[in-house]
Amino acid sequence: MDKKVTVVGAGNVGATAAQRLAEKELCDVVLVDIVDGVPQGKALDLTEAAPIEKHDAKLTGTNGYEATAGSDIVIITAGIPRKPGMSRDDLISTNAGIIKSVTQQIAKHSPDAILIIVSNPLDAMCHVAFDASGFPKNRVLGMAGVLDSARFRAFIAMELDVSVENTHAFVLGGHGDTMVPLPRYSTVAGIPITELMAKDRIDALVKRTANGGAEIVGLLKTGSAYYAPASAAVEMAESILKDKKKVLPCAAYLQGEYGIDDLFIGVPVKLGKNGMEQVIEITLTEDEKVALMKSAAAVQELKDDLAKLG
Repeated sequence: MDKKVTVVGAGNVGATAAQRLAEKELCDVVLVDIVDGVPQGKALDLTEAAPIEKHDAKLTGTNGYEATAGSDIVIITAGIPRKPGMSRDDLISTNAGIIKSVTQQIAKHSPDAILIIVSNPLDAMCHVAFDASGFPKNRVLGMAGVLDSARFRAFIAMELDVSVENTHAFVLGGHGDTMVPLPRYSTVAGIPITELMAKDRIDALVKRTANGGAEIVGLLKTGSAYYAPASAAVEMAESILKDKKKVLPCAAYLQGEYGIDDLFIGVPVKLGKNGMEQVIEITLTEDEKVALMKSAAAVQELKDDLAKLG
């Protein structure tokens, strides 16, 4: 295939992302992990599924970065996952070192790649990758809003007993407890959910969305979510690879938009062949502005913590 995507981290999120990319026939896939044999074994397993799934994507597993050279997109999932009782923020010191090292290798071998960061704490890891790569802001993005919006959409569909295909939702802000779901911009077949359900039910869905990852961590007990995060990263990659110009909520580097400066925060962006091609600014109510600024302040704290780590 003429497109190539590297997935760094062959754990549950990374391996599932590789599977989705291959089965959608979007690109050839390189799966990288430091554990000897794991990326090779998973790539081989996925290759052996190809005749049944009917795709011709080439899958390569490796412990180094030579095979990643010339990647169009790199999806970074490396790092330790959350365990019960841990917040995303608890991961910051360990994962910052991992993301810095990975990004430096990627920038060396694929200087024109677009980075999609999945590792937690998401917004902080975007800053690490941005600094370590030296890439322009349009080529460093975080996967958060697509996942959070998908969770919100799923809960809306469950609540109203409608097709998920009819649901649309926007979630802004940082990827964590301070995220900002926007019920006014969340619809079913174009009808705002504020017209379809009571405020207390909407509030319950908003809360469940904000705690979506923790809910799954609590249920699994030995891991964290991976099917939906992988799908979210691949939706972003598909819009870029196919130059679809989809408007998706992603962690993007803002320089004045929404009144926020020098910070990665979740906002709607247009994704095309150049990565982030436009930040879409929507009108927020005063309450929504306050919530977004609170979320931005939480991300700023993480950025400040990174600075202390050096």
